[in-house]
Amino acid sequence: MAVIVAFEFPEVTQAQYQESVDRLTGGAGLNSPSDWPVRGLILHAAGPTPGGGWHVTDVWESREAFDHFAAVLMPILREIGMPTTPPMICEAYNVVT
Repeated sequence: MAVIVAFEFPEVTQAQYQESVDRLTGGAGLNSPSDWPVRGLILHAAGPTPGGGWHVTDVWESREAFDHFAAVLMPILREIGMPTTPPMICEAYNVVT
């Protein structure tokens, strides 16, 4: 079952987010789900929050697919000084792309 994964990163900047993207992709960028280092991503959206910080919402094909990605992502976040607070994860009832 698909899952929605939402990260809230208070005080994280666009530059830090971009650095995480660059490290995930070897600098190639994220323009489609096939650019991710693991399979299973359906949707990714990221942007600044009104109070400062960064928000990321992903939809993954399954919890297992996200867990595989998290094993790649979390060490990168630690290396660049981003918080590694666990995301909110819930089952997706309906996904439209």
